[in-house]
Amino acid sequence: MPRPPLTPAEYWDLYKPYRGEGEQPAPSAERFEWTQFPGHGPGPELLGTPRTVLELGSGEGADAVHLARRGVQVTGVDFSAVQIARARRWWSHVPGVTFVHADVCGFLMSEATEYDAIYSMWGAVWFTDPEQLLPLVAKRLGPGGVVVFSHAEPSPGTHGAQQMHGKWLEGRERELTVLRWQYAPAAWADLLKRSGFAHVDACIVPPPGDEPLGTLLVRAEVA
Repeated sequence: MPRPPLTPAEYWDLYKPYRGEGEQPAPSAERFEWTQFPGHGPGPELLGTPRTVLELGSGEGADAVHLARRGVQVTGVDFSAVQIARARRWWSHVPGVTFVHADVCGFLMSEATEYDAIYSMWGAVWFTDPEQLLPLVAKRLGPGGVVVFSHAEPSPGTHGAQQMHGKWLEGRERELTVLRWQYAPAAWADLLKRSGFAHVDACIVPPPGDEPLGTLLVRAEVA
């Protein structure tokens, strides 16, 4: 009997499998970059000078730790129990950062905390229905708060939820069932404005050199 497809949570539990020997080392928290290319594009300055920040889809926690080391109070939310366990193990000694195991929409609905900035770096914004997520984000931002997110440049002609195709992880026979929401910059701007945001800047950051894929980068302020 065929095994059931991987669920989204299982996918992220298995993401970036460690192939070395001994205890898996912590990733570097020296860089904070919105694109997939080191040293290319803007950095944390897009968040302004926030005191409190929420990361949606914090994964292993390196980006949240980078901000915490700059004096920001950071909360990272991820629904992968494995990724949150790694983040807590690696970064428990760093003051100013907290990692929460939760679905991002459930967290935003259940928590009353307001943040100066909310961001997602190739994280949960890409993998969550924006019609549901963005209004919740707007409610959790304080006056003048900003949201910033990035992910891969959308494929030409794609619009809305797109299934990730193909098998993943060596030696596994389970198909993926993970959806990514793909929109052109203008469509993201419209979604954000309808969700309570203003001063939207949505663009594609061109890749360096001969790299084929750019980065979608979006910044908006709560209206």
